[in-house]
Amino acid sequence: MTKTKTLPPRGRVKESDQWDLGTLFKTDAQWEAAFTTWEELLPGYEKFRGTLADGARTLADCLNFDAAIDRAGERLGVYAFLKSAEDQGNSDYQRMKGRYQHASTKAAELSSFIRPEIMAIPPKAIENFLQSDELKEWKLALERILRYREHTLTNSEEHLLAMQGQMSEASNQIFRQLNDADLKWGTVRNEKGEKIELGHSSFSAFLHSPSRRVRKEAFHKYYAQYDGHKNSMAASLNGSVQRDVYYARARRYPSALESALFADRVPVSVYDNLINSVHANLPAVYRYYDLRRRKMKLADIHQYDTYVPILSDLEKRTTWDNAVKTVVKSLAPLGEEYTRALERGLTTDRWSDRYPNAGKQSGAFSYGSFDGSPYIMMNYQPDVLDHVFTLAHEAGHSMHSFYSARNQPFQYWNYTIFVAEVASTFNEQLLARHLMEKAKDARERAYLINRQIDGIRGTIIRQTMFAEFEKITHALVERGEPLTVDTLRREYRKLLDLYFGPNFRIDAELELECLRIPHFYRAFYVYKYATGLSAAIALSERVTNGGKQELNDYLGFLKAGSSKYPLDLLRDAGVDMETPAAVNTALAYFDRLVTELEELL
Repeated sequence: MTKTKTLPPRGRVKESDQWDLGTLFKTDAQWEAAFTTWEELLPGYEKFRGTLADGARTLADCLNFDAAIDRAGERLGVYAFLKSAEDQGNSDYQRMKGRYQHASTKAAELSSFIRPEIMAIPPKAIENFLQSDELKEWKLALERILRYREHTLTNSEEHLLAMQGQMSEASNQIFRQLNDADLKWGTVRNEKGEKIELGHSSFSAFLHSPSRRVRKEAFHKYYAQYDGHKNSMAASLNGSVQRDVYYARARRYPSALESALFADRVPVSVYDNLINSVHANLPAVYRYYDLRRRKMKLADIHQYDTYVPILSDLEKRTTWDNAVKTVVKSLAPLGEEYTRALERGLTTDRWSDRYPNAGKQSGAFSYGSFDGSPYIMMNYQPDVLDHVFTLAHEAGHSMHSFYSARNQPFQYWNYTIFVAEVASTFNEQLLARHLMEKAKDARERAYLINRQIDGIRGTIIRQTMFAEFEKITHALVERGEPLTVDTLRREYRKLLDLYFGPNFRIDAELELECLRIPHFYRAFYVYKYATGLSAAIALSERVTNGGKQELNDYLGFLKAGSSKYPLDLLRDAGVDMETPAAVNTALAYFDRLVTELEELL
């Protein structure tokens, strides 16, 4: 009988393969003592209530107290989350996380007066406050709060908007229930003849099948369910877009798009430049699809033919130690300080929890904190090349946290999502270039180039198409046109025809793809994936082709946290996202890769 391979319980995982959370707390007992002390401090907020307009010193004392509470709470919360992620079946750590979340909610309630009271300080008085030495290190944080003044309503109006919070999530909840629980797809026979249940995760696996029969059957079965529920799902998406438009109007923003971009102080031109640059470079995408069609020996190419590698996956095993060595070596352009710190972190300092175990949270993430090491959760599999790239990606996040926490005060150490993906995908770019240079033959290099092309296509091209769809649908609702099934299908079909090109066979079911994308319920977010990778490619070229100044510019970006707005941070690093240059650089690189792949194949 074949022995079934099972994951080891957490208690049997070697200590050297686990992260060392000692930089947060050495024992659970130490956490318990710190948690008790922290909870006892929370009532201290009350002494500041109603006093913030009294003077700069009083306001500074309140902000410093709030930062101290946040800093201690962050340390407690990160430890509890990481311990619960080790084994989600461990009730002790689930309870620890729950207790922290309850206390954190209480802290948020007790401190909720701070922002409104700051907003209520007369403009002339707050201007004088900002010139004082007591508030010098808080000036940027206060200016960021005060930016929202014109978009803040009266107390009673704000109260009404707050009461709508749960109701406003109804569309998202309906979509999640339909998409994640109610839709049933049946089974598909894979290339080995095995019957496999079709679902979201297996759908992706089927699209990577070398058998076109499998890919085609999975595609049509999958979208048949969306066709059967298209009216409900269209109504749900319409409700979500209507919500975005309502809140933007209620808060006096010119549009839902401008409301979403406000926090990062990103002008609409950045969004539009992204879309326009991708449009201008689509011929290279069309050329790639035709190359893929020819090399796969297909008469015509469908969307379900675009995920399987043109070349079969490399038979290559990379142990953890070799993965670390490879990643560190690929990052040599970032200098010895960077690579030494990362190598220590991934080896002796045990930043990473390396392998799967029973009950462990799936996937991978980096979780930095101001006072602890920037930890990485992996579920590393030596036979999966993508996991080496995942390690490089998460290491990028962790080194961003490493540098930022050591060079910024607490209130400015944590960076925004807009710049977070730059540091992670920058590392992936360096790793890809390193592996392509070290490829043992043309076939291996072609495989790696194909991987790079598909990565850019999935992150810049596809996410830009999604971003354009979000802009179109919100503009339609702002003009008073509801999003019916026919409207959504029509607008999405236009984008499919544009982004896939004239020689691509678009199945009618693909028009329903817009009904299944969870990101559309968090509007105007996906463009950050595209701008992030574009900036990373441009910066990686700048650093690898440059000298000491270019390297220092990039390291300065990693050290800057949120001490400036995202566009200013990137400008200091060497890319100006208010011009099309970075996106055009990334897409020119895409074009060169397609040309080389044509030559190699």
